[in-house]
Amino acid sequence: METDKDRTSEREAALIARLVAAGYGRAEPAILQPASVFLDLSGEDIRGRIYLTGDASGAEYCLRPEYTIPVCREYLASAQAGQPAAFSYLGPVFRYRSNGPAEFNQAGLESFGRTDREAADAEIFTLAVEGAREGGAGRLKVQIGDAGLFTRFLAVLDLPPVWLRRIRRGHARGQSLDLMFKPPENGNGGDHSGVLAALEGADKTGARALVEDLLSIAGISSVSGRSAGEIAERFLEQASLKAGGAIAAEKRSLIERYLAIEGNPDAASGKLRALAADAKLDLADVLDAFDARLGFIAAHGFDVSELDFSARFGRNLDYYTGFVFEAHDPARADMRPIIGGGRYDGLLRTLGATQDIPAVGAAIWCDRLGATA
Repeated sequence: METDKDRTSEREAALIARLVAAGYGRAEPAILQPASVFLDLSGEDIRGRIYLTGDASGAEYCLRPEYTIPVCREYLASAQAGQPAAFSYLGPVFRYRSNGPAEFNQAGLESFGRTDREAADAEIFTLAVEGAREGGAGRLKVQIGDAGLFTRFLAVLDLPPVWLRRIRRGHARGQSLDLMFKPPENGNGGDHSGVLAALEGADKTGARALVEDLLSIAGISSVSGRSAGEIAERFLEQASLKAGGAIAAEKRSLIERYLAIEGNPDAASGKLRALAADAKLDLADVLDAFDARLGFIAAHGFDVSELDFSARFGRNLDYYTGFVFEAHDPARADMRPIIGGGRYDGLLRTLGATQDIPAVGAAIWCDRLGATA
């Protein structure tokens, strides 16, 4: 008699078979990974969600919490580094979740080195959806966004770098515009104007060293889970915002108008072009790329009108640089994503590449396929 476990195994086998058949060779990076890579990219807040261990030398390791970074590291260590390459995966990952087991299977695919970015985006997206359907997913509701388009929009507004970083980070985390523009708090309500005045206009490296030295003298290594380096960065951001002043009301109004655009992707493209024309912003190339991606998705047989574009949509990882997407099963009460992915051209340089390498991928949460929890 076939059991639920047998059926799950069959669905997962069909899922990975679909990805491999499309030319994405199966990768299986080590379960034990250097913890520093994940802590550096995701911050100390991830420490409470990964499973850590160490060796006699004092090196810190963790059980693999996801696949993208380990697959990137294997690619960079291979003879294929810098060249087009495609990988798929399916296996256990380990991460604390308050609403589920800490060990669960994740599937997905990653594409590196392709310069036809819009075509690669469309292929990864449609294959991820097809793979999830092979794995038992029903009709999916898909939301898409474009981190690269938003970054370009902010850049042509000529915002100060500190505001550019702050708004991009807030957008990725799903913050409201009011929260993005809210002056940063110092954490305890104290008056740090003296420190901020000393840092204002200072060389960033020297300013960071000053803050870290002051904390070291005071015997402070961390506060509320933030390291001395993170506290220093927070002070530097406050000093920079103070020096840079507020954003002009006209520019804030344009950002509000941009973030309000949502719905059918083709209609959204028209609204984005109208905004660019009204504000005399040069967004032609990124909007042409936006439309080209939709064309490639349609060429794969996917009905673009079923996609839901939102200029507000971002994924809570700082390394995304372009197209982003999530797919949800409307039958699931918790609406947690079944698929999530996007373009991350800068990540491989962060992991040691000498330059940016085009990269796009998607993850599929196998334990959510066919489930309605």
